[in-house]
Amino acid sequence: MSYKKFDEASFLKSINTWLFVLLFLMVAGFFTWSENIIITRAIKVVGRMGVLIGSYLIYRRIVRQGAPDTLTTKNGLASWLYFAYLGLGFISFLWSTNVGFSALQWFMTMQSLVFCYFFVKSIALLNIYFPNNTTKLYNLLGNTVFILILIFVIGMFVDPDTFYRLTHGGEEARLGGYIMNPNELGMLAGVGVACLIFDLYRKHHTFWTIVKLIIIFYALYATGSRSSLIGALLIIYFHISQSDKKQLKALILAAMLIIAPVAIWKIVLKGGDTERLEEVMSMTGRLPFWKALISEGLPREPLLGFGFMRIDYKEFFQSTHTYPGKMTHNTFMQVLMNLGFVGLTIVIFQMIFTLRGILRENKEIKLMLLGMLIPVIINSFTEFGIFGESNYGILFYQLVIFMIAFENRKHLTRAEQILVRKRS
Repeated sequence: MSYKKFDEASFLKSINTWLFVLLFLMVAGFFTWSENIIITRAIKVVGRMGVLIGSYLIYRRIVRQGAPDTLTTKNGLASWLYFAYLGLGFISFLWSTNVGFSALQWFMTMQSLVFCYFFVKSIALLNIYFPNNTTKLYNLLGNTVFILILIFVIGMFVDPDTFYRLTHGGEEARLGGYIMNPNELGMLAGVGVACLIFDLYRKHHTFWTIVKLIIIFYALYATGSRSSLIGALLIIYFHISQSDKKQLKALILAAMLIIAPVAIWKIVLKGGDTERLEEVMSMTGRLPFWKALISEGLPREPLLGFGFMRIDYKEFFQSTHTYPGKMTHNTFMQVLMNLGFVGLTIVIFQMIFTLRGILRENKEIKLMLLGMLIPVIINSFTEFGIFGESNYGILFYQLVIFMIAFENRKHLTRAEQILVRKRS
C-alpha cells in the first residue's frame, strides 16, 4: 500500500489562508453591517461562534499533521489575573443591576478569549514544528485591518450616507457611519499601522505594504480621531527609536514630518476652532462626567461595583450637571464602576504583569506587541477599551496576553515523538 507524501508547502499555505479568514471574520463580527437588528445579531452570534469553532478545528488539524501540543505556560500571573477579572465579572451576576446585559457582555468576552487561545496556539505550533512556516500574527492582523479599512475607503466614495457619520451638530463628517464608531475605526487603523510596519522590516512586498499604509493613514485622517492619530504618530516614533536601519528610519521620519503638521491642524486642533481646542485640553470634554461618576456614582457601590459592564442602578447614569451615559468612555473608569476597587486593583496588576511579560520576549515579538498596545491603550482612555463593553480592542488585548503565555516543552513523550516522525 502506498501513502501520499505530506506536502508541507501546500499545508502551510492552506493553514495561513484559513487563519487569515478566521481572523478577518472575527474582527469583522464586531461591526454593525446592517441596520436590521436581526441580521446584526445573527452575524454577531452565529458568526462569532462559527469562527470560534473554526479556530479549534484549525488547531486540531495542525496537531494531526505532526505538531503535538507541547506548549506550557509562562508569565502565568498575566493570564491568571485576567481570568480572575473575568471570574469576578461572572460572580458579579449575583449583584448586577441588569443580569441579562452583564451576562451577554461576559459571554462575548469569553468567546473572543477562547478564539484567541486556539488561534495563538496554532501560530505557536506552526513556528515550532514547521521550519518553513511564514505565518506571522502581524501579517495576518495587518492584512485583516487593511481589507476592512479598504471597504470603508471605497464606501466613503460609493455610499457616503452609510459610511460617514455626522458629528458636532452636523458640522463634521467622520468615516465610520453607523457601521463603526469613528474613534474605534481610527484605533483599528492604528493597529494596522503597528502590524504592517513589520512587513517593511522583512522587505515583504515592500511596494504594496507602503500602498496599504498610505490607504490606512488616509482612512485614519477621514475618521477625525484625535486619540488614534496620536497613537499612530507614537507608533511611528517608537519604531524610529528602535530601528537600527538608517534608511528605514529616514523614510519613516520624512513621512512623519510631512503628515504630522497637516493631520494635527485638521484633526487635533480642528482647523483652529477655539472650542475644539478646549475640548482637547479637557480630555475630549468628558471630565465633568467622570467627576460625577466618582463623586456621585462610585460611593453607592465602591467595593464591588454595579455588576459586569454596569455603571448605575438604572440603564443610564446621569448627574444634575452632566449628560446621561450608559458607558464611561474610559475603560479603567468602567472597571471601577462595574467591579469596584477590587476589580480595578486586579486589572492594574494584570496590566503590569502583561507589560513585564512583553518586555521578556525577543525583539520582534516585543516590538510588535508594544506597537499593538499603543493605539489600544490610548483608545481605552476615551472609548470602550480593553476592559469595556465588547469591542475588538478586547480581542487585540487577549491576543497580546496569549502571545506571551506559551512556550515549548523541550522533552516530548513517546507518543508525541511518534506523531512528529509520522509527518517527517
